[in-house]
Amino acid sequence: MSRPHYLALAAACLLAACGAATTSGTTEPFDTWADAPEGAEPGTCWGKVETPAVVETITEQIILQPAETLDDGTVLRPAAYRTETRQAIVEERKITWFEAVCADDLKPEFVASVQRALQVRGLYRGAITGQMDARTRAAIRKFQAPDGPDSGLLSVDAARQLGLVAVERPEDA
Repeated sequence: MSRPHYLALAAACLLAACGAATTSGTTEPFDTWADAPEGAEPGTCWGKVETPAVVETITEQIILQPAETLDDGTVLRPAAYRTETRQAIVEERKITWFEAVCADDLKPEFVASVQRALQVRGLYRGAITGQMDARTRAAIRKFQAPDGPDSGLLSVDAARQLGLVAVERPEDA
């Protein structure tokens, strides 16, 4: 491949990679800050996790003609089959919305608190940098995935469980 063609290919690959970046500066392709879902309170931030459909390939043997056999079991003519292959959706595509901590609130002091809270729980093993890096997002995902979104974006519920966001008290009746 000539040098100009190689450079053009490299530039195209870099541009394609830029399309995967989210507004958070991460490169996680499946979870992003998104416009709020219908009915969301104004001023709240939302994350969206898109889970692709699970498609299964099914191959079946369809008998066209049964085997012809004698009473003693001798096969006069073997059975004739046709192979059919089809795809079936085993699990539909799913979009999960969750209220997320807004990007503007992810200041270095707050992120450092998230890192410390996850470190105490044995989920974050790194320096307390205050940066929302891949290691921090992986620890967030590990913390909240069992009961919440499988996302590296910090949900408001997970932040509350970590003791980092005030929990609203129910109104007195």
